[in-house]
Amino acid sequence: MRRSIAKVAILSALAAGLMSASVRAEPVKIRSGWVVAPASMVPLLFLKPGIAKHLGKSYTFDPIYYGASPKQITSLNIGELDVAALGFSSFPFAVQNGGLSDLRIIADEIQDGGGDYFTGHYMVRKDSGINKIEDLKGKVLATNGLGTGVHMSMTALLKRHGLEEKRDYTVIEVPFPAMTAVLKDKKADMITTTTPFIWAPELQAIGKTLFTNKDAIGTSELSFWAMRDSFIKKNRAAVVDLLEDMLRSIRWYKDPANRKEGIELIAKFMKRPPAAFEQWIFTKKDFYRDPDLLVDLGALQHNVDTMKEIGVIKESMDVKKYADLSMMKEAAARLKK
Repeated sequence: MRRSIAKVAILSALAAGLMSASVRAEPVKIRSGWVVAPASMVPLLFLKPGIAKHLGKSYTFDPIYYGASPKQITSLNIGELDVAALGFSSFPFAVQNGGLSDLRIIADEIQDGGGDYFTGHYMVRKDSGINKIEDLKGKVLATNGLGTGVHMSMTALLKRHGLEEKRDYTVIEVPFPAMTAVLKDKKADMITTTTPFIWAPELQAIGKTLFTNKDAIGTSELSFWAMRDSFIKKNRAAVVDLLEDMLRSIRWYKDPANRKEGIELIAKFMKRPPAAFEQWIFTKKDFYRDPDLLVDLGALQHNVDTMKEIGVIKESMDVKKYADLSMMKEAAARLKK
């Protein structure tokens, strides 16, 4: 009897241990926000089978679409999102107004105007009679979301030319895919546009560029990954695995040897023909992507300081205090071995 009881106890302990190990081995669920593809590669990262070595093992990945980056702040706050694709404009709001003082910048997505790469355009109709910034007085201007990076850049440049929002012009929110139609139908006098929509033949036929994002604010950190420190501390190993897979994927897409296959994957996801991407994606006509996906903290600091100058935020912030690039650097180092 004693031997039987001991045997049962041992088997129970072994079963409990196996169950505990199973729980520990469960992949970490990581939900990642994105706004515009393929500027953001979040929904495209792992379309190529086998590119992600750790996916399904140490983590799972769930891309979630948002119309504008500020909307991700709420999701972070209530625990519905783990990685937010924020920009220089939404990040200060998240920290200062959203109460996310534990937010950490972990990886870069795109820089607008980096080097001689693409920068966002602000376009008017060729027949509008609008030829200079001052001509926008009394007009309706379209942005993809209030408080977004492109909205802040537009606000900064117009303010330098003596134009104040609400007093001198009206801003409406329009999703990027609808910008061309809004300009064509004269529902807005100026639109904000980016890749891939700027290359549409219809927009090129009716529109002209009045100024660019780089004209307004210089190089800007338009989109980078941010994550709460509490999530990082709990799941650091899985986060590094994700960043390694992310970098491996971006490098695969940028490799000329994979260009045709990569474009076909992107085109299929976007439900557009490959020809819509062939002339610009991953070229100088595309946004700049850092080789190791490291955020340009100097550019980001300038961007945030500009927001303070135009009165959008009450005080600036030291962005280095909110950056943890160690995981991205560790991920990059793995791929060099």
